[in-house]
Amino acid sequence: MKTNRLLAALFLSASAFAARADVKLPAVFSDNMVLQQGVSVTVWGWADEGEQVTVEFAGQKVSGTAFRRLPNPLSRWSVKLAPLKASAEPASLIVQGRKRLERKNVLVGEVWLASGQSNMEMALRSTHEPDAAIAAATNALIRLFTVQRVRTNAPADDVKGGPWQVCSPTGAAGFSAVGYYFARDLQKALGVPVGIIHSSWGGTPAEAWTSRGTLESHAELRRDFVDRITQLRSAFAGAVDKFNKETDELKKQGKKQTASPPKAPAMPSWQGAELHNGMIAPIVPFALKGAIWYQGESNASRAAQYRVLFAEMIKGWRREWELGDFPFLAVQLAPYDHGRKRSIEDITPAPTDTDWARLREAQLQVALNTPKTALAVITDAGEPDDIHPKRKEPAGVRLALAARALAYDEKLQWSGPVFKSMAVEGSRALLSFDHVGKGLEARGGKLTGFAVCGDDRKFVWATAEILPDNRIAVTHPDVKKPAAVRYGWADFPVVNLWNKDGLPASPFRTDTFSSPPPTATPAAKATPKK
Repeated sequence: MKTNRLLAALFLSASAFAARADVKLPAVFSDNMVLQQGVSVTVWGWADEGEQVTVEFAGQKVSGTAFRRLPNPLSRWSVKLAPLKASAEPASLIVQGRKRLERKNVLVGEVWLASGQSNMEMALRSTHEPDAAIAAATNALIRLFTVQRVRTNAPADDVKGGPWQVCSPTGAAGFSAVGYYFARDLQKALGVPVGIIHSSWGGTPAEAWTSRGTLESHAELRRDFVDRITQLRSAFAGAVDKFNKETDELKKQGKKQTASPPKAPAMPSWQGAELHNGMIAPIVPFALKGAIWYQGESNASRAAQYRVLFAEMIKGWRREWELGDFPFLAVQLAPYDHGRKRSIEDITPAPTDTDWARLREAQLQVALNTPKTALAVITDAGEPDDIHPKRKEPAGVRLALAARALAYDEKLQWSGPVFKSMAVEGSRALLSFDHVGKGLEARGGKLTGFAVCGDDRKFVWATAEILPDNRIAVTHPDVKKPAAVRYGWADFPVVNLWNKDGLPASPFRTDTFSSPPPTATPAAKATPKK
C-alpha cells in the first residue's frame, strides 16, 4: 500500500511539473532586438499563475506576478522599465522566474513598425537594381524583425515571426525594401540604433488592419465591416437551422429531404480586424517611436470611405499603444495605368476623374488633418504597367525625412509642395502652396499635369507658369473664368512640379465636386508631354 501511495504521489508530482508553464517571452523579445529609448518600456510574457518574474536590464531590476485574465487560459505577467538611454553597446535582458531567460545583444534606440500591403512587403532583392544597396547593407546598428502572415478571428497572444536579425546583406535582401531604406537613412541621420518591425501582407485592405473595437466604435465602419458580416452569418445560421428542422420533421414522417442545403453566403476576401488580430495586436505594447505605412491599392475604389477608415485606424493604433500621438507616416499611391499598355503621350489624353486620384486625395486629407501624420509623395516612382513599382528607395528616403522632422524635430524640408489656396484674377487661377521650401520648380521643361474648368465643370489641360512669388498661374484660352483646377488628377499622373529642395508636389484638386464631372472633348485637350 505504501509503495502504491508513493507511486501515486510521484505520478501526481510529475503531472503537476509537466503542466507547469515555464516563464516565456513573446517572439518579439529575442536576441538582437532594439528597445525604444526615452519612454517606459513594457516587458511581458507568460508563466504559472502567481509566479513572480523579475526583469533585469541596463542596471534596472523590476518584478511582477503572473495572473490570469479570463477568458484567456494563460497567466500573463508584465513589468515596466523606466525610460532608457540610447546605447549601441550590446547588453543582455534577463528574465528570471522558476526558469531563467536571457536575450543577448540587445541595443537601445529607435523602434518603428512598418506595415501595409504588397508595396511595403516587397523585398529589397526584388527592387530596381538592388545589388549595390544589398552589398552595402552591413550595419550592426540596424535590426530587422519580420512578422509572419497570420489572420485570426480574435486577437492572438503572440506573433509568429522573427527572430530579430542584425542587418546584413543576407538579412536585408529579403526584408521590406521600403523598411530597409527608411532604417538606413534614419540610422545615419540619428546615429543611434534603429529597429524595424515589418508586418505587412500583399493585397490587403485597411479594414483588415483595423481593430474590431475601432470598427465598432464608428457608426459608418460598424455598418460596413461589422454589422454586414454579422447579418450574413446570422441569416445563414437561420437558414441552416430551418433546413435541419425541416429535415428532422420529414424524417419523423418517413420522408426524405429533397431540398438542397442552404449555401454559405459570399463573404469578403478580407474581413475587418483579422490581420490586426494576428499581426498587430500581439505586438502591443512593445514600445515604438512610430509607424510607416504603404497601403491603399486595395481600397482605391472606396476613397470616401477610406478617409474615415484610415484616420480611425491610425487613432485606434495610437490608443492601443498608449504612447500618445506617435508619428504615423504613409506613402501615397504611386502612378499606375492599370496595365493598359499605353504610351506616356496617350496616358492622359483628356482630364478624367479616377478612383486612384481620389484615393491619393483621401491619403493627403488624412495626413493634413491628423496630428503627427505625414505623406511621402512618389509621383516620380511609378510604372504604368506595374502596380508594384520597383523603385522603392524614394519612398523610404522621404519617409525618413518626414520622421526626422515630425518625430525628432529636425528643421528640414521634408515635404514637396502642398496646395493651400486658389484665387481668381480675370482668366487666371492663382495657386498658393505650403512646403515651398527654397522655391518651386518645373523639372524637365514646362509645367505639366494641370487642368482647369469653368462653371460647366468640363476640365481641359491648361498652361501653368511659376510666378516670381512662388504662386502658379493656370490658364486656358477657352476658360474665361476659372472655377477649379486639378493637378495630377489621373491614375498615372504625368507631372513635374517640385520644390527646389528635391521633393515632388502632391496631386490635388481645388474643387469638391462629389460626382465625376463631364470629360472634355478631345478637341479641347492639350496633351501634357513628359
